[in-house]
Amino acid sequence: MDEHLIEFSEALRTVAKALRRAAEGKASAQAEAAEWKRRYELERTRNLQMEQKARMAEQFSAEKNGDLDCERVKNSDNQSMLQNESNEHSETGCMKHGIWSHEVLRDRESDSNSNADRNKIMRKASFKLSWWCNGENGDQHKHDIVSFERGNITTAERSSKQISLKWESDPQTVLILTKPNSVSVRILCVQMVRWLRERKKLNVYVEPRVKVELLAESSNFSYVQTWKDDSEISHLHMKVDLVITLGGDGTVLWAASMFKGPVPPIVPFSLGSLGFMTPFHSEHFKDCLDSVLRGPISITLRHRLLCRVVRDAAKNEYETEEPFLVLNEVTIDRGISSYLTNLECYCDNSFVTCVQGDGLILSTTSGSTAYSLAAGGSMVHPQVPGILFTPICPHSLSFRPLILPEHVTVRIMVPFNSRSPAWASFDGKDRKLLAAGDALLCSMAPWPVPTACQVDSTNDFLRSIHDGLHWNLRKTQSFDGPRDRDL
Repeated sequence: MDEHLIEFSEALRTVAKALRRAAEGKASAQAEAAEWKRRYELERTRNLQMEQKARMAEQFSAEKNGDLDCERVKNSDNQSMLQNESNEHSETGCMKHGIWSHEVLRDRESDSNSNADRNKIMRKASFKLSWWCNGENGDQHKHDIVSFERGNITTAERSSKQISLKWESDPQTVLILTKPNSVSVRILCVQMVRWLRERKKLNVYVEPRVKVELLAESSNFSYVQTWKDDSEISHLHMKVDLVITLGGDGTVLWAASMFKGPVPPIVPFSLGSLGFMTPFHSEHFKDCLDSVLRGPISITLRHRLLCRVVRDAAKNEYETEEPFLVLNEVTIDRGISSYLTNLECYCDNSFVTCVQGDGLILSTTSGSTAYSLAAGGSMVHPQVPGILFTPICPHSLSFRPLILPEHVTVRIMVPFNSRSPAWASFDGKDRKLLAAGDALLCSMAPWPVPTACQVDSTNDFLRSIHDGLHWNLRKTQSFDGPRDRDL
C-alpha cells in the first residue's frame, strides 16, 4: 500500500506540474497574441496614414490647379475673401460626433514674383476624436469633453474639477443614519431631528432601530418616518433629498451601501475615531445644515466599484450573481488557508500578472487611505478617477502597486492549478468563496457617492490626511545651526 501511495502522489505531482506549465503556456500565448495584435494595429495605422497622405496630396494638387475648392466660386473679385473665410472656418471645425481640425499654413518665405510659390500652402493633417464604448452591455461611462484648437488637444469639464451643488428647489425630506451603541450619537440625533422638524419643516426618515429609540425618548417623535422591509429601501433615493450621517467613515460606507443605484448628497458628521470622509463637526450642526440646505455647496464625487462574481459553470460573463457596490475596496485573500494565494489578473483583454502572496486589493481613490494604504499603496485624491491595484504581501520584491484608468474592467481569476480557493470581501463584509475557475469582475460604477465638503474637496482631503495621519509631521529645523558660507 505504501508503494502505491508513493506512486500515486508522484503521479499527482506530475499532473500538477503539467497543469502549471499549461497555465504558464496560456499566459505566454496570450502575451504573444497581444503583441501580434499590437503589431497588426501599428501596421494598419501606418497604412491608413499613407492612404490619407496620398488623398491629401491629390487634394492639394487638384486645389492647386483650380479643380477642387469647396469654398471657391467663379467670381474672381470675391476669390481672396472666400478663401480667407474658408481657412478661418477650417481651423476649428466641429463635427456632430467628434472633434476635427483642418488648419492651413501659408509659406511666408515664398517669392512674391512667383505665382507658384505664392499659392504654395501646407495643410495640417485633419483628424476626429470620438469616444469608444463596449456597447449596451459595456461598463465604460464617458463624461469628458474634448476640444481642439490650433493643433492642441485639451479636455474640459472633467469630474476631477471642483463641483458645486445648487438646489433648484428647496429640499423636503432628510434621511438620518447613525452609528449604533453610542450615547453621544443618540443625544445628537434627538436634537437634530427636533431642529429639522420644528425649524426647517422637513420630513425626517430614520432607520427602524433609531425610530424605536426616539419613541422611547418621547412620544412626540411619531412624525418620524421609517421603512418596513428591503423593498422600500430600494425606492429611498426617489423620496430622500439629503442624507445625514452621524458617525465615522463606517457610517458613510453603510449609507452608500443602502443605495444600489443613484445616491442622494450625503452630509457626513464626524463622530468616529478616525475619518477621511467626515469633514463636518457636530458642535456646529445647525450652522452647517443651514448652509447646506440653503446652498450652493461644494461636493466630492466619490467613485464606486461595481463587482460581479462569475462562476466557472456560467455560460458567459454576463451570467453573474448579484453585484456588489463598494466605496472603499474589494479584497481577494487566502482566508484560513496556509497556502499562497494564486490569482490571474487581466485588464480588459490584456494579461496583467499572476499574484502570489496573501492577496490583492482593488481600491477606489476614496479607499486609498484605507486598506490599500496599509498594504503600501499610494494616497490619491478622491476625485481622481481610477482603480488602485495593490498586492498584499506579495511573494516578489518587484511587485509594486499600480493605478489603472477608470474605464477598464479588471478580471481576477482563480486558476485551476491553484492549491486553495480564495475569498473576496466587499468593503470588509459579504465574503464570497472563489473556487478554481471562478472570476471576479470589477469596473467603475456609474453611480458615484456625492459627499458635501466643508470648504472644497482638495482642502478637505489635505486636512484629513494632516489631522488623521499626521502626514509629514516633524519638528522644524533649527535656524541657528550651521550655514552654507558660499551663498
